[in-house]
Amino acid sequence: MMMMWDGGMFLYMIFWLLIVGLIIYAVISLIMKAFDKRNDRSEGKGEDAALQILKERFARGEISEEEFEQKYKVLKDK
Repeated sequence: MMMMWDGGMFLYMIFWLLIVGLIIYAVISLIMKAFDKRNDRSEGKGEDAALQILKERFARGEISEEEFEQKYKVLKDK
């Protein structure tokens, strides 16, 4: 006897495809977050983001050495 495909069976198949897709998406998202956090730690070497930005501004010449030292001292004290 041949099994008939009705609307319920089709919806059941779509439901499980969505569930599997969401699981795959969640796993990939978690892996990407883990790599992003590892890259943040290696680039900043544990420094605060504000200190990193301050160093970048000084390197680009946006602030003077005096400003850099003053702001660096304030940020380090916090």
